[in-house]
Amino acid sequence: MIEKYYKRMLESVPSGLIVTDKNLKVVYTNAAFKALFPDAATRGNLGKVVGCNRDFRHCGSTDCAKRCSFLQAFEDTLYSDRETMQRVKLAMRSDEGEKELSFALTVKPLGGGLCMGIIDDALETEIASELRSARSIQQKLLPAGKWVAGKRYSYMYIPCRDIGGDLPEIFAVGNSACGVIADVSGKGISAGMLTAFVKAAYDKTAYSPAQAIASLSTRFRELDLDEKNYVTVAAARIDEDSITYSMAGHNVPILLKSDGGITRIMLNAPPVSNWFDNPRYFEDAIPYKKGDILALLTDGVTECKNERGEMFGVEGAIRTLSYARTGEEFIKDLETNLKNFCHNLNDDITAIAFDL
Repeated sequence: MIEKYYKRMLESVPSGLIVTDKNLKVVYTNAAFKALFPDAATRGNLGKVVGCNRDFRHCGSTDCAKRCSFLQAFEDTLYSDRETMQRVKLAMRSDEGEKELSFALTVKPLGGGLCMGIIDDALETEIASELRSARSIQQKLLPAGKWVAGKRYSYMYIPCRDIGGDLPEIFAVGNSACGVIADVSGKGISAGMLTAFVKAAYDKTAYSPAQAIASLSTRFRELDLDEKNYVTVAAARIDEDSITYSMAGHNVPILLKSDGGITRIMLNAPPVSNWFDNPRYFEDAIPYKKGDILALLTDGVTECKNERGEMFGVEGAIRTLSYARTGEEFIKDLETNLKNFCHNLNDDITAIAFDL
């Protein structure tokens, strides 16, 4: 009777509870633990019970065990007979694919070789799960194909956090291919929400890039956000023999000529923001020839810094572009060069390249 009473108490505890024996085999998990790890087993070794995406069948005897703070916390408590506290990150398998959980773990000795782990910060774990879902959704909203209106394109999108603040858009207006690249202020969740707004508010039916940006500016101002929120945009419409473009405080597009020349497309205009009462956006056109490459970049590319504080710069992008024979080759080389230049990317990295 008493045993059933205590078990009922443990099942009602909001923290996740897990008890292991002297061999670090799991002998008990409560309802809160099972809710945190719904796709895992309820008995077995630690790796199996949390659904570790490593070699969970041999948990504790593989190389990854040396880096597993979850396993180490139980081992430390078992051998020292003292309470252990750890901040744990776990890479796990689930029905949705691989995911990561982060939580606070306290392991207490119970005697007789038994150890009880207490998992707290379930809300933080839930937020991490939601962030992964949001990232998955954001990835699915990226351009899907490689051709639009008869033009081949390639792009790169590397968010520095779970949710990115850059937006690459490729679509057709009539028989013309259009490319839009936007960069919102901030990072993380707020940047992701603002990016979603830009994607929904940008008029993909407008033939004029300047008109589309002006319309976006009007809708942005209706949000009545504070001055720290803004969006930079570069938009281009590719017609049969010319490129019509407009910008809002963004990096200039770069045109690589098939004869080896480079053209930086210049046009100044303020970002989409609440900084000015009546912002105006203009457009211009530039001719191109078959074999040229058009590249649009965010400042995550040009302002990428190495350990010495040196920036990759527009020059780095132009140098990479000048060796490329196709837009796809440029995107691949740009990603490689950026990662070699800066091993720890601290901003969203986005680029689009059209083969003209």
